[in-house]
Amino acid sequence: MLRPKTRTLALFPSIFPNFLTGQTPSHPNLHSIKMSSQTQTQTIEHVVLFKVKENADPSQVDAWLHALNGLISLDQVLHLSASSVFRNRTSSSLSFTHILHSRYSSQNHLAAYSAHPNHVSVVKEYQPLIEDIMAVDWVFVADDLHVAPPPPGSAIRVTSLKLKDNLGDDVKAEILGGIKGIKDRFGEISQFTFGENFSPGRAKGFSVAWLSVFPGRSELEKVDGNEDLVILEEKVRAFVENEVVVDFVVPSPKSASV
Repeated sequence: MLRPKTRTLALFPSIFPNFLTGQTPSHPNLHSIKMSSQTQTQTIEHVVLFKVKENADPSQVDAWLHALNGLISLDQVLHLSASSVFRNRTSSSLSFTHILHSRYSSQNHLAAYSAHPNHVSVVKEYQPLIEDIMAVDWVFVADDLHVAPPPPGSAIRVTSLKLKDNLGDDVKAEILGGIKGIKDRFGEISQFTFGENFSPGRAKGFSVAWLSVFPGRSELEKVDGNEDLVILEEKVRAFVENEVVVDFVVPSPKSASV
């Protein structure tokens, strides 16, 4: 049985040597990370996790996914895909069955998408299907901000962290610096973005998230078997209260409602 925090956070001991040795953090502080991202072209990740009710009519769930994927036609949307989750891992009681991932060129465009009548209509019509929901939004802080939409068939892993209260900026900066190094350690990752959540309303206290795109499920599962994925040292784990990890495959346009 998979133990909480074994798969994703486990690669932090080698990325976060300062946590293990007690040395002064070598990464820039949180403020400087934020400031550096502000000098680059802004791109927004929007991730919504859903738990569909167990007794939901499958045909209604298919219709809901089809309607969500249809929102790609809205002018504000750079990329959008909605799909079922094929793997869900959490260190809390949270559990999700479906995901919507989309991208926008600005927070204003995300707000316009959220308020668009087509989006509002889909939300209202299919709300009875949903038992629980969680959403996180962040600004790209990856080096390459001109990331193409993940192609159909790509496997995506989204990881969200709820950090413990009252962590200092140096600790948060060390965490973000460590996350930034993940892509360099795993060549299977074709796209990688991360950041701090800026929409706390539906985030359930989760404040940091990252998204890894793989060419397919086999590449994602290859990373799962990497020897670097070992149990976190207690000193690192102490900074994290909860985590949620979901894996899904980007649907093709013809199968988006499946």
